[in-house]
Amino acid sequence: MRVIVFFDLPVQTGEQRREYTQFHKHLVKSGFVMMQESVYCKLALNMSVAGAIMENIRQHKPPEGLVQMLVVTEKQFARMEFVVGEAHTEIVDSDERTVFF
Repeated sequence: MRVIVFFDLPVQTGEQRREYTQFHKHLVKSGFVMMQESVYCKLALNMSVAGAIMENIRQHKPPEGLVQMLVVTEKQFARMEFVVGEAHTEIVDSDERTVFF
């Protein structure tokens, strides 16, 4: 399974920029990888783990802006169509439990 996080956060003030930076850093520290700007994903072994990941995001959400989450199966994720552009190789595209970089 994959947990996909989409976000659109305001960055007009210094405080909003700090909140954006903290949220972005939390995603990266939590193991999320960027699919495209403001869209991050992370592998989850099952729905229980995906639920825990989503709860962690809820606890670290910024006070303003829009944050959305979606859980998809690996089969659904693999059916993603690239209309323009191509997949980036730095994105982990494996359901193996151990991935070496």
